[in-house]
Amino acid sequence: MNKKKYLKTSPVCKVTFSLPKKAVASANNVHLVEDFNGWSETSTPMQRLKNGTFTTALVLQCNRQYQFRYLINGQRWENDWNADKYVPNIYGSENSLVVV
Repeated sequence: MNKKKYLKTSPVCKVTFSLPKKAVASANNVHLVEDFNGWSETSTPMQRLKNGTFTTALVLQCNRQYQFRYLINGQRWENDWNADKYVPNIYGSENSLVVV
């Protein structure tokens, strides 16, 4: 589930991306892979919390939509279970979408 915090002083939103323990099972690492980082599979690692959830926060420009997915252990793709929307991708599956 993504949490959004709009900043009053600038047109940006702090978005906290979270993937629950149930989705990651016994994962060693999870990366947020998104269109705004060029779909890099390593540039946005997520931190594991004590409860097993993986999380990371980014500041994104408002009035935009961003596509993303989670990459678990460098092998398995997962969408955000509570994304704002889903859009088809070129691989025959869907990407998650966050709207800010």
